Amino acid sequence: MSVGADLIARGISIRDQFAAPSQIGALLECVEIRKSQGGFSPARIGNRGALQLRENVRGDSTCWLSEPLYPAERALLDQFEELRVELNREAFLGLFELELHYAWYPPGAGYSRHLDQPQGSRQRLVSMVLYLNRDWDAGVGGALRVYDEAEHVLDIEPIAGRLVCFLTPGREHAVLPGKRDRFSISGWFRGRD
Repeated sequence: MSVGADLIARGISIRDQFAAPSQIGALLECVEIRKSQGGFSPARIGNRGALQLRENVRGDSTCWLSEPLYPAERALLDQFEELRVELNREAFLGLFELELHYAWYPPGAGYSRHLDQPQGSRQRLVSMVLYLNRDWDAGVGGALRVYDEAEHVLDIEPIAGRLVCFLTPGREHAVLPGKRDRFSISGWFRGRD
C-alpha cells in the first residue's frame, strides 16, 4: 500500500527505508553543523501568543528548517514535495505547504501525550516524522507511542530511515524517554484554514 492508501485505511503509515543510509548520514552531518552554530533551542508548547517552556511535558530541543538549507535538506524537501503531491492525488487531502524541524531528545527526555493541532487552528492535516537514529535497539526506548480512539497503543521504534505519517486531527501521541540521544525530522503537511 502507498502512504495515501494507508492514511485512508488506517489513518497512519509506517515506511521503512524512506531515506537511504547515505541520506541519513548527510542529514546527521547537517544536525551537527546546526548544533555547532547554536541552531537548536529548547522546545516550547502552546500557541504563538502563549508559548511556554515545560520540560516536564516536552524535553527536546528543536531547530526549524529554514534558509539557507544544506544540499541534503534540500533533497529531503524535494522528496517530501513528491509525497505531498502523491497524498493529494490519492487521498484528496488538500495539502499546500510543509513545516519541518529537527528534534533532538537527549537521554531521559520525552514528550507527554499530546495533539499536534494547536488550539483554534485546523491547518495541520498530516503529521510526520523521519528518524535519523542509526543502530537503534528496542531496549533503548524512545518509541513514538500512537493512540487510537479505543485507547489502543502502537509503539514505533525510531529507526533510521523510517518515516511515520498520520492524520493529525484527533490523533494523540507521545514520545517515550530513551537512554540515548534521539534525532528526527518532524513536521506537518498543512492545508488552508
